[in-house]
Amino acid sequence: MSRPLSIALISETYPPEVNGVANTLGRLHAGLQQLGHRVQVVRPRQPGDDGRRSDAELLLTRGWPLPGYPGLQWGMSSLHKLLRCWKRQRPDVLYIATEGPLGFSALRAARRLGIPAVSGFHTNFQQYSEHYGFGPLTRLVTGYLRWFHNRTQMTLVPSGSQRMELQRRGFERLNLLSRGVDSQLFHPSRRDSELRRRWGLGEQDIAVLHVGRLAAEKNLGLLGGSFRALCAAHPQLKLRLVLVGDGPERKHLERDLPEALFCGVQRGETLAAHYASGDLFLFPSLSETFGNVVLEAQAAGLAVVAFDQAAAGQHIRHGHNGVLAAPGDNAGFVEVASWLLGDQERLRRVRLNARQHASRQGWESIVEHFQNYLEDACASPLLQPAPARPERPPAEDGGALPRSRE
Repeated sequence: MSRPLSIALISETYPPEVNGVANTLGRLHAGLQQLGHRVQVVRPRQPGDDGRRSDAELLLTRGWPLPGYPGLQWGMSSLHKLLRCWKRQRPDVLYIATEGPLGFSALRAARRLGIPAVSGFHTNFQQYSEHYGFGPLTRLVTGYLRWFHNRTQMTLVPSGSQRMELQRRGFERLNLLSRGVDSQLFHPSRRDSELRRRWGLGEQDIAVLHVGRLAAEKNLGLLGGSFRALCAAHPQLKLRLVLVGDGPERKHLERDLPEALFCGVQRGETLAAHYASGDLFLFPSLSETFGNVVLEAQAAGLAVVAFDQAAAGQHIRHGHNGVLAAPGDNAGFVEVASWLLGDQERLRRVRLNARQHASRQGWESIVEHFQNYLEDACASPLLQPAPARPERPPAEDGGALPRSRE
C-alpha cells in the first residue's frame, strides 16, 4: 500500500441490519480501517440512529421503506448534499454497493467531482422483479443496472458464475471479489445439546437447517418438498426442519410447514450456535450473487446441499465437502441430499471436510484484494477501464466435480 486512502462506502443497507450485503460491507469496512485507511460510510438512518448526527466517518441520509422488505429502506440523498460533503472532505475513491436512489446520487456526485467510483454487484434485482409480480420490468431493471455499473471504474462481483452471466448481458470491467467467513465465530464447538433438546432432537437425530431471508426469491417451496421427501426416504431417522431467519414469506411457510421450527432472526454467537447445532444444511436458492450462508454453514461443520452456482459452486467439491445439484434440477437436489443421509459415516466425513475447507476462507485476503482494486481505480484514468488483475486462485477444495457416488 503506497499511502492510506480516504474511502467512502455507500450502501442502502448496513449492520446491524441482517442480510448478506450488510454483513459484507461491515467486514470490508472493518478490514479497511485495520489496514489504516480512512473510511466514511454513507447510508440511510436506521431506527437506532435517533438523535445521531453525521460526522467525518458517517453521513446519514433520509430513507423510505423498501416494499416487501420490512426494516430495509431505499436511501435518499440530494446530489447537493453529497457534493457539499465531498467538496469539504474529498474522498480518494467511492465504493457504491447498492444501485438505489442513494447509489445513483453518489454516482452523479462522483462524476461531477471527478472522483473515481467502484461499484459492487451484490444483489440480483433483475431476478427479484420476476418473483414480485414485475416480470415485464425485468429487461428494464437489467438495462438500468447495466447502465449504472458501466459508468464506474469497475464492478466487483462475488463469483465467476455471476461474472459470466453479467458479461453475457453487456456489463463491462468486471472483477472478482469473493467473500470470507469468520471461522472462529462459526465453529462446530458451539454445538448446543440444550438447544437441540428444545428442538426435540437427541444427539443421533438429524437437524435439517436453513438460514436466510424468508422471501419469494429464495426458492423456499423446494425446502418443504425436499424435507418431506427425505423423511419418506429415511423413515429410520428422526429429522427436524429448522428455519432461522424472517421475511415476508414467513406466515405462508408456517402455514405450509406446520412440522417446521421457525426460530426468527438470530445474530452473533446465538446464530453460530444455531448453525453448529444443525447437521444438514439445505440451500435451494437460485437467485444469489454469492450466498454467505454456504460458507457459514460449512465453517460450523454442516453438510451443505445446494445448486451448482455462486458460493456453492465455488466452495463445494461434490461428494467431498458438500453436494451439488444442477441449477433448477429439483429432483437432483433431493437425490444428493438423500445420498448424504444414506450413510452416517459418509455424512460425518463430509461435515469434517466442510469445516476444514471453510477454516481457510478468512476475510483478511478478501479485504487486501478489495484494497488493491480501490488503489487500481485511483491510479487509472478517470472512468476508463482499470487494469485487470488476475483472478484469485481457486479456493482449495473449491469448484464442482462431476457427479459421483461412493
